[in-house]
Amino acid sequence: MIGRSASRLAAPPIPARRAWRLIPLLAASLGMLWLAGLVWFAETMPTEIADPDTPTDAIVVLTGGSQRLAAGLDLLAAGRARKLFVSGVHHGVAVGDLLRVTHAVPATVAACCIVLGHEADSTIGNALETAAWMHKEGFASLRLVTASYHMRRSLFEFERAMPGVRVIAHPVFPERVKLTHWWESRGTAGLVVGEYDKYLGALLRAAFALPPGSHESPDDSGAA
Repeated sequence: MIGRSASRLAAPPIPARRAWRLIPLLAASLGMLWLAGLVWFAETMPTEIADPDTPTDAIVVLTGGSQRLAAGLDLLAAGRARKLFVSGVHHGVAVGDLLRVTHAVPATVAACCIVLGHEADSTIGNALETAAWMHKEGFASLRLVTASYHMRRSLFEFERAMPGVRVIAHPVFPERVKLTHWWESRGTAGLVVGEYDKYLGALLRAAFALPPGSHESPDDSGAA
């Protein structure tokens, strides 16, 4: 009798046991939601430049590959904006250094119209650095140049940092990132999954009003 009573006392309540049984179901449900979100994220990445022509006050290039800078310089040369701001440039790098790895522009344009930001090392940092520069310049619109896979998170962070500024997306499309059948390429699949997880992190941080985390790793690998 004493042994039976002790075992009854030690057994967890029935509701608690039922709750433990729900954990695998909850984990599977979250996994399915994550997977559905990943498919949506990958299938809705931009595949073209929706608005290539509208002028803005500024062109903003996020570092991560020479293709982005080349696109920004072409836009500046075409008169799409008054100034080009390059965010996330390494300390010690000057305008001339960047131009040597892309293509030349007139010295007068380089001197007056290209500005480098050296403080950002993440997408949040890009947005905050750009917001401070836009405020200083008194600008109200910008064309954002970054890789297509990076655009959704970039727009999200930029619109949070500058709610009153009009932001036009101008994606570039690195050749080594195979968005068609992206799951068949290990490199592209890893890039898309990593970017999707960072996007989810940005959504959670915004939902819970968390400050930018120092744990966030520097963005991009020079893909574009």
